[in-house]
Amino acid sequence: MLLTYANQLTILRMAFVPCFVLLAIYGHARAATIVFILAGITDALDGIVARKLEQRTLLGSYLDPMADKLLVPAAFVVLSVPSVPVSIHLPIWFTVTAISRDVLIALIALIIHLRTGHTQFPPSFLGKCATAAQLLTVGSALVGNFSSKLVMVIFHPVVYSTFFLTVTSGVHYLLRSVKLIETYQAATASDGPKRDQDS
Repeated sequence: MLLTYANQLTILRMAFVPCFVLLAIYGHARAATIVFILAGITDALDGIVARKLEQRTLLGSYLDPMADKLLVPAAFVVLSVPSVPVSIHLPIWFTVTAISRDVLIALIALIIHLRTGHTQFPPSFLGKCATAAQLLTVGSALVGNFSSKLVMVIFHPVVYSTFFLTVTSGVHYLLRSVKLIETYQAATASDGPKRDQDS
């Protein structure tokens, strides 16, 4: 079955993205917060459902990270725009850093694919921590629409911690990619003499 329950949850998360953006832009901050929380719940559920029901599919392996890359950057951009009527805005430098990291990772993955033909890029533990921290940062900013005084106490530590994880995971991905390319080049170089001897 192509559209498994897990994949349906992932597609639902993708459908939440424009709903969240429109609600936030038009001043329905609390409703936007609820939609974002629901999207976060589906993010947790689709993985659990896929494992429990043994519904891991190739489509799901593409849709799940795609849904994350739509939801989180969209939330970053919306919450960084000063004119959007929310209680707490994300710093622009933070949003630029987070999105730049994602663009860098995408470019590196493309380069590796073109150089080596490698197509599997499983997220590292640091990458998963960075994504979780980014979701927490957006969530804390949105919860500020209900209780801004309480959230402001933890908001700045959360932002700086997430910034550190984002940069660290980006550097780690870069180093891991360099190692992968070096391994491929070494394997290619060793295969060359073997083919010459066989011929």
